[in-house]
Amino acid sequence: MIQIEDLHRSFDGVQVLKGVSCEIRKGEILALIGGSGTGKSVILKHMAGLLRPDRGRVLIDGIDITSLGGAELEQMRSRFGFLFQGGALFSSLSVFDNVAFPLREKTKLEEAKIRERVISVLDQVGLKEAEEKYPAQLSGGMIKRTALARALVRTPEIMFFDEPTTGLDPVTAHTIIDLIESLHKKLRFTGIIVTHELARVFGIVERVALLYEGVIRFIGTPDEILTSQDSVVQQFISGTTQGSIKLY
Repeated sequence: MIQIEDLHRSFDGVQVLKGVSCEIRKGEILALIGGSGTGKSVILKHMAGLLRPDRGRVLIDGIDITSLGGAELEQMRSRFGFLFQGGALFSSLSVFDNVAFPLREKTKLEEAKIRERVISVLDQVGLKEAEEKYPAQLSGGMIKRTALARALVRTPEIMFFDEPTTGLDPVTAHTIIDLIESLHKKLRFTGIIVTHELARVFGIVERVALLYEGVIRFIGTPDEILTSQDSVVQQFISGTTQGSIKLY
């Protein structure tokens, strides 16, 4: 469903992506892992059409999103849901209005239909009783679930999860991963998840891609990455400081 071909991107003269290539299959969840600051979120933003590469392409169902603009790009983005690291909620809006925002801004649905859809998705993430609360009144886990509901409210075909468990305690983090798993089973979206929560995430994804020094060093199933003989892969998975991986 998604093809990344020879993606290059630099920031202020520093080359972050040095020829990233991989494919994400329709209906699967792929975990994108790697060291902090290596460019994982940059790849996500290219797939979502939020950044343009210096060189290379990102194809969604054969369409090069990097060449789209205006209405065409907006139409393509309507197929996406994006869960940002911090949730990115509007502090002045209630939970209900945060989730309703994309429907009010991007569709012509009547308010009654918007309410029906918002309540349905809030129920799916366990927040039906919190619709009138504001972000300042929410726990970290509730903020993430609200952001997840907002990302799902337009029933996207593709979901991008950028560090969905950042800043959460272990129990809440596992709850969010469990929720992503259950929603994926129900909705069958194609998902890409950037995470450091390896143990739990490996249980819900079909494949794992390791980004290292600007390229995809390894891609395969969780079992394949866990049994890989590549020294860089072994060091990253084990978390040891002894080895050839550059620390960031």
